[in-house]
Amino acid sequence: MNDFVCARPVHPGEVLKDEIEYRGISQGKLAAQMGISYKMLNNILNERRPVTTQIALLFEAALGLPADSLIRIQTDYNMQVASRDTSLAERIAQIRKAVAVF
Repeated sequence: MNDFVCARPVHPGEVLKDEIEYRGISQGKLAAQMGISYKMLNNILNERRPVTTQIALLFEAALGLPADSLIRIQTDYNMQVASRDTSLAERIAQIRKAVAVF
C-alpha cells in the first residue's frame, strides 16, 4: 500500500490541462469535440469542477486517456481534501467514540 500523500492534492483538471497544452489543443476545440460547453471544460481544467465518470469517458474518447485513471485521480483528490477537513474529522471522531461504546 502506498502511504505517500502530496502536500497539495492533485486535481485531475491539472493533469488534463497539462495534457491538452502539451498537445496544443485549444479548449474550445476540445469542448466541441467532446460535446460539452467551453465553460464546463474550463471549470474542470481550472479545478472548479470534478471529473465525473461520464466526463472521464468523454476525455478517454477525445484524448485516449484511460477514464478509470482520471476517476482514480479525482477520488484521491476528494479523499485528500476530505481528510484535511477539521470539522469532518471531529464528526468522525465523535462517531467512532459513540460506536466504541456499543
